[in-house]
Amino acid sequence: MLKVSSQLSDDLEALIHRTIGCCIDVHRALGPGLLETIYSRAVELELTAAGISFESEKTYPVRYRGQLLCSQRLDVVVEGQLVLEIKSVEQLAAVHRAQLLSYLRVSSLRVGLLLNFNVPVLQEG
Repeated sequence: MLKVSSQLSDDLEALIHRTIGCCIDVHRALGPGLLETIYSRAVELELTAAGISFESEKTYPVRYRGQLLCSQRLDVVVEGQLVLEIKSVEQLAAVHRAQLLSYLRVSSLRVGLLLNFNVPVLQEG
């Protein structure tokens, strides 16, 4: 396996790797074409089976000029460190990447995975 240098801790890198493995297992079992909510629930079951803690639809406050505007829900937050944004779309677009970056900013988390399950091979999504 190719190891790319990273500023992330080894523990966080391992968590990312394990989480991606769970997502690959879900995609292999279910394939493309289902709703995002189905993939989210299946990923949560897989994370649970792997002993990885998570919070589904975790909410974070959105503030502007010090004022609370609303709360934003994130699909899945893994071990309080990793945002999973699960999609089932024909093709990921720039807006999906921008959405994940906004979620990272709102949550003050450093790492997120944008996963499109509506592809033949998950590595393409």
